[in-house]
Amino acid sequence: MFTETRFGGNQLAVLPQAEGLSAQQMQQIAREFNFSESTFVFPPRAGHTRHVRIFTPAREVPFAGHPNVGTAFVLASIGEFGEIKSPLTVTFEEEAGVVSIAIDASAGKISSCELTAPQSLSLGKTIPVELVATAISVDPKDIVTKVHRPQVGSVGLPFIMAELKDRSVLERAHIDMDGFEAIKASGIMPDVFFYTRSKDDFDIRARMFGPLSGVPEDPATGSANCALAGLLAHCDKNANGDFKWRIAQGVEMGRPSILVARAEKKDGVVEKTRIGGPSVMVGEGVLRLD
Repeated sequence: MFTETRFGGNQLAVLPQAEGLSAQQMQQIAREFNFSESTFVFPPRAGHTRHVRIFTPAREVPFAGHPNVGTAFVLASIGEFGEIKSPLTVTFEEEAGVVSIAIDASAGKISSCELTAPQSLSLGKTIPVELVATAISVDPKDIVTKVHRPQVGSVGLPFIMAELKDRSVLERAHIDMDGFEAIKASGIMPDVFFYTRSKDDFDIRARMFGPLSGVPEDPATGSANCALAGLLAHCDKNANGDFKWRIAQGVEMGRPSILVARAEKKDGVVEKTRIGGPSVMVGEGVLRLD
């Protein structure tokens, strides 16, 4: 997901027909693939397109970005939605709510998918700069607090969001497990999404560490980038309208990803956030459980 090149972007395993699998089996399968997430697709329960459950190697999550983009891409690519000649919107039922995904096709192929987050932006606790700096092994002075302090943000899945001074700081960050355990001990799930402003082909460069979720580093975190779009639009007190950012993630781990994040703000309130991009099929097969 979020790439047009095989072996770039973020990996995803999609099981299009998951009926009959227990939660324990789904967790085992997700651990076996050991991707950031795996998705399990079921018939709808409430009249939407499909019911989807998402697992990291360590736990089930109520919503995530690239799994929705990838699941829509896979189902469309294998003909689950019929022939797509014009933009099509599908809806997935998930624990966090209903996720809408717009699918675009070009020359008979799926060119991109863009999701609308199931929840409006919510902002939680601010986190001490020193605690976040320790977790990602940077100097506290390299964390920028002018626009926002390190803070929990969510559009369906919470992340600690922090801005760094420049790309060099972003590149040398690495996991300190004691720091992540300290954040967890404070009562916050420590998935840390951190970013810096960019002056090249991208507006933002980002990384995400989630070792306690079974994801040491994520190549492309759609839900976090979606929340970031909402946070940045929220923090721009003097502007309403449509916001858009081109974001690079996964570069430092050799899986470069390109994400396009958008936000809509009206009367000072962020009403919608979106994340999208292309995907590519890498392989398919049969998983045997007997």
